[in-house]
Amino acid sequence: MSLQEDLSLVASAVPESIASFRERLDETWIAMALQASGVATLRRRRLPAEQVIWLVLGMALMRDRRIEEVVTKLDLALPVPSGKSVAPSSIPEARERVGSKPVEWLFAETARLWAAEGADEQRWRGLAVYGVDGTSLRVPDSPENREEYGGQWAGEAKGDSGYPMVRVLALMALRTHVLAGAVVGGYGKTSEQGMARDLLKQVPDDSLAVLDRNFLSPLSLFPLTRDGSRRHWLIRTKSNTAMKTLKKLAEGDELVELKVSKEAREKDPSLPRTWTARAIRYQRKGFKPQTLLTSLLDSVQYPAAELVEMYHERWELELGFDEVKTELLEREEAIRSKKPDNVLQEVWGILLAYNLVRLEIARVAKQVGLPPTRISFVLALSLIRDEWIWSTISNSPGAIPKHLLRLRQNLQRLVLPPRRSERVYPRAVKVKMSNYARKRPTPTAPKPDAETPKA
Repeated sequence: MSLQEDLSLVASAVPESIASFRERLDETWIAMALQASGVATLRRRRLPAEQVIWLVLGMALMRDRRIEEVVTKLDLALPVPSGKSVAPSSIPEARERVGSKPVEWLFAETARLWAAEGADEQRWRGLAVYGVDGTSLRVPDSPENREEYGGQWAGEAKGDSGYPMVRVLALMALRTHVLAGAVVGGYGKTSEQGMARDLLKQVPDDSLAVLDRNFLSPLSLFPLTRDGSRRHWLIRTKSNTAMKTLKKLAEGDELVELKVSKEAREKDPSLPRTWTARAIRYQRKGFKPQTLLTSLLDSVQYPAAELVEMYHERWELELGFDEVKTELLEREEAIRSKKPDNVLQEVWGILLAYNLVRLEIARVAKQVGLPPTRISFVLALSLIRDEWIWSTISNSPGAIPKHLLRLRQNLQRLVLPPRRSERVYPRAVKVKMSNYARKRPTPTAPKPDAETPKA
């Protein structure tokens, strides 16, 4: 089907509007999140807790606006007879009063349902397809953030990174880009492997998880299959992965045995001394030979050629991270929050806002019969931002737009041309690092004791 035919299909098949954020994230969900986190209160404040949730989402969607302006633009505060607007000092107080837990709860509960909705509709050989990978976000260089999250260590000569950082590990439904779960931790306090063991517990049954080779460990992969029903994994080997061939299934396809290290069994005594996997060897034009490992041992039911193609769907997760960091966050050096719990609140709000945009994209794609990856995230995000701001001008205070995409001609702009699978782009550095010396955190002198008399 040509691009013009795709555009015509969108214009004829899609209704003039898609579901509003209010329908996807109504007051009931928000109330449950506040109650589950112990934040719900009967007192009606100038900036109530439920409005703070929408403020956090607004901060994620309107990165170019000051927080006070987000409150004003979305008309979130309660009206008062005097007509005075909410005091700027009350906004951070309201955020701290609500905290990060309600937003985390709201993301976790909605992500599990929303991701499964699309993943179940686009299964591969009866398995829902998910991806697991990690990224990092910079946070403002405040003493509290530095202490709580740490940074990237660059050795004794260079020291710590210029910004504190948080790790974000995500579980994504690869064929819709909707996040199914996430874990967040301090960059200098956690490891991806340790966080992955927590995240993999969220993988649903009857699924295939495609992972980066950094997570190749029996500590992560063995419990994934052992503790669920038909929970499988697919991963690329490392250069030093040692394995023994047990049985040849076909050319480049065999059953292998891997040893479990003593260190791994000390951390998890339930692990066996060896474990069995299936190894698939292949080579793509322009690249070195590679080997995949998988828990899918049946070569007839799960053909090797399809598994090779399936592994490369893992790149959808990298594209999702790019949508968050380049488009949603507009490539800002760091997110806004200078206090640790506000950092978590903001990160969970970013992930929730991303899911809401991706959910609307998936709904449009379903209505027109195209894959969600054929709908432009950039244009959809732009239209959603415009509609949200416009609705606050024309509707009642605090209203969230009921019609995110109003006109059919706008929907026509969302369809991307089919991907050109023949293109090859080996990894390379696009922008050279600056030759200037890096600015590193320097220890500050301790404050004098309040009771110490001045000289």
